[in-house]
Amino acid sequence: MRQGIQTTAGIVIDKLESWWISFVKNLPNIGVALIVLIISYFFSRLIYKTMLKIIDGRVTQKAVAKLIARVVAVLVVLTGLFLALSVLNLGESISGLLTGAGISGIVIGLALQGTLSNTISGVVLSFRKNVRIGNWVETTGYSGEIIDIALNYLILKEADNNIVVIPNKTILENPIKNFSLTTRMRVMITCGVGYESDLEAVENITKKVITDSFEQIKSAENVEFYYTEFGGSSINFLCRFWIDAESALEQLKAKSKAIIKIRQAFAKENINIPFPIRTLQFSDQNLKISQDKEFTKA
Repeated sequence: MRQGIQTTAGIVIDKLESWWISFVKNLPNIGVALIVLIISYFFSRLIYKTMLKIIDGRVTQKAVAKLIARVVAVLVVLTGLFLALSVLNLGESISGLLTGAGISGIVIGLALQGTLSNTISGVVLSFRKNVRIGNWVETTGYSGEIIDIALNYLILKEADNNIVVIPNKTILENPIKNFSLTTRMRVMITCGVGYESDLEAVENITKKVITDSFEQIKSAENVEFYYTEFGGSSINFLCRFWIDAESALEQLKAKSKAIIKIRQAFAKENINIPFPIRTLQFSDQNLKISQDKEFTKA
C-alpha cells in the first residue's frame, strides 16, 4: 500500500516537474504571445478610429461606417490571437479550435437565435438609407433622435433627454415614422368661436396671424381654414399650414406659437372663444347639481 502511494506520488511529482520545465522553457514565447495580444488590442482600437476617419468622407451613413470599422477591428484582434497561439507552438490547437468552432457554432446559433437575429437586423439597419444616425423617428411608442445603431440595438434620445435602447429586430418588425426624411411638416389647430362672431372676419384674422407669425408662409393663401361643425356653444374650425421642420418637437413649438398668436388676435378684436361652465346649487335639504350649461363670455 505504502509502495503504491510512493509510486503515484513520484509520477505526480515527475509530471509537475516536466510541466514546470516546459513552462520555464516557454517563458519567452509566453511573453511574446502576451505582447502580441496587447499590441493587437490597442492596434484594433487605433484601426477602428482610423477607419472611421477614412470611411467618414466616403460613406454617407454613419452606421455603415461604424459597422465596417468594428468588423476590421475584430479581424485585427482575431489575427493577433492566432499569431499568439502560433508563437506558443500550438498549431494543432489552432486546427482543433477551427474544427470545434464549426461544430459549436451550430449549437451556439440555435441557443442564441434572438441575439443573432438582432445582430443581422443591425447589419440590415446600418445599410438602410431611410434610417440614419441623427434622424428623428417614432417607433414602438417611443420618439426621439437616433444617436447610435449598434449590432444588437438602436439607441434613441427622447425630447426629455431620456435614452431608449430598442432591439434591432423590434425596429425591423414594426412600423417606423421618420420625421427627418422630409423638410416640411403640417401643423393643425382646432378652435371655436361664439355664434355671434363674424365668421369671415375670423377666417381672415386667423390666416393673417399665421402668415405674419411664420416666415416660410409667403401668403394667406397658403393657410387652410375650414369650419367643421356647429358645436354646443361654438362654431368650430380647423386651421392647417405647413412649416419647415424635421422633428415632432419643432412641430409642437410651431403649434404652441400659433395658439398664442391666435388667442392674442381674437382678444384684440373682441372675438369670443366659448368655454363650458358647470354650476353647482347647494340647499339646506339636499344637494342639487344642475345640468351642464354652456355659457359664452360676455
